[in-house]
Parts: sequence; C-alpha cells; structure tokens
Amino acid sequence: MSAFAALVEAGVVQENVPLAPFTTYKMGGPARWFVEARERRRLREVIAAWTKRHDAGAALVLGRGSNMLVADSGFDGLVIKLSGEFADIVIDDDVVEAGGGAPLAKVARTAAAAGRGGLEFFVGVPGSVGGAVKMNAGCHGSETADWLIDVDLLDLASGRERVVPASDLDLAYRHSALADSDLVVAARFRTQPRAVTESEQLMREVTQWRKKYQPGGTFNAGSVFKNPVGDSAGRLIDDVGLKGLSVGGASVSTKHANFIISESGATSRDVFELIEEVRARVTEATGVELVPEVRLVGDFNPAESDG
Repeated sequence: MSAFAALVEAGVVQENVPLAPFTTYKMGGPARWFVEARERRRLREVIAAWTKRHDAGAALVLGRGSNMLVADSGFDGLVIKLSGEFADIVIDDDVVEAGGGAPLAKVARTAAAAGRGGLEFFVGVPGSVGGAVKMNAGCHGSETADWLIDVDLLDLASGRERVVPASDLDLAYRHSALADSDLVVAARFRTQPRAVTESEQLMREVTQWRKKYQPGGTFNAGSVFKNPVGDSAGRLIDDVGLKGLSVGGASVSTKHANFIISESGATSRDVFELIEEVRARVTEATGVELVPEVRLVGDFNPAESDG
C-alpha cells in the first residue's frame, strides 16, 4: 500500500468531498481528494505522500473560499484546507506573524487590539493570509506588499520548504511571482504603533464603506475583475449598462457592477458564462479587455455542459 493510500485508509485524506460549503459562492462540485491540515507535521506528511504518486495531479490550497469559482464538475486533484496552527496569529514587538489560513479580518483585529497599526485594511478583505500574499490583496489605498516582510513557503510539487523575502515576490497590483504549487505556510508583517481607538475607527470606516457600496448578504466571490490601469472595472461595466444582467441564477449586482451574485440553485456554469458575457460586451463597447480576478478552479470547458 502506498503512503498516500494509507492516509486515505486512515481517514486523514478523504475522497470526493463537496467543495461548495467551503466557498463564498456555495456552489461547485467535489474535490477528488481532500485533507484538512491542522499542523505542519501532517501537512508535510500528506505532501510527501502526494508527490510520490505516479498519477499525482494538481494540488489546490483552500483558504476562506472567497475569490474562487469551483466548476460544477469539481476539482480532480488534492484540495488542502488549512486550519489549526495555520490560523494562529502571534505578535512579537512590531511584527505580526500569521498562518497561511488565518482570516485577514482576524489579523487586522488582533493587531489593532495589541496597539499595532497598518493592517486595519485587512478587515475589508474576505480572505486568508495565503490568498492575500498570492494576490497582493488590498483595499482603501493599502496593499499586502506595503507591510509584508517575508513568507514561509511549501512547494506542493516537490515538498521543498523555504523562506522568501517580500522583495523577491514581484508583488504588484493583484499579482505575485508565486506559482500555483506554492503554499503560503505563514507570513510576517511589519506594523507601527497606533492607539487601539484609532485602529478601531479605521476598521469601522472600512466596514461601513463595504456595507454601503458592496452587496452584502449575498453569495458572491468579491470583485470579479481586476481594475484596468487608471480605471475601474465596476465603472466600465456600469457604463455599458450591465447592472442586473443575468445568466440562469447569476446576475451582475445592481449595487456594485464588479460583483456577480448568485441565487439559490445557481450553478458555477451560470456564473462563468455571465463572466464571459460581461467581458465580451465591455470589450465590444469600450475596447478594454477585463481580466478576471476570481480564480477558476476545475474544468470550465464548454463541452462539460453539452451533455
């Protein structure tokens, strides 16, 4: 019996686990293989066994499930859900160290409660530390790159571990040099002294802005498209008159045009086709080609819906 098969038999790795409950869209098919890693030792064990499989396919790290659309057919590979120690947050003087699975809002509030400022903007990003590093997440004039010191990485293809300084990550707007096989185990951020009351006020401003301008209480994955240089994806979509445009159970939000919301019973295919329709109409009307910010997981080939 292979090491990976032994982990499956022991129940450490599970088969055909639905991914919908783990995503903010609450849709999509199952993961062929699924593991919830709570500690580094177990994560290393799973990755070592996975890389030895002769048919090992892709591996995917699942954080908070935002900024992600899982195909209706699911993901034919290994999905790793980080929890346990990977959600820990430790403050040492002016440095905040957070596990790759730590919720960004929790990082912001933990740092603020300790009198450490700079990370308040994270309260407005519905994701995890790993995703923030990989996409250089940001809002309200701040980005992850502004505060990131370095990261602990694990290569899912080789099992190699390394520490990489932020300066080597080529961080830019919604971009980093990290490969799909790079798992962010932990990250360290610099901070600055700030009164707790001041940080709390800054976080209130962020959350109030979100409530006012973004759709709340709906199934969505955050901003669908990256903003073109010097412009806003939401403005372009709105100007073309696409608010309310729908495909099946998915529709462009009437509150913020760069959000696609879904109704109960909607499929990932609905959302995907609406994304493509919006892109096509914006390009035809303005000449601007919108680039998706939402990560597509699995097979979205049109053939999957042909029956």
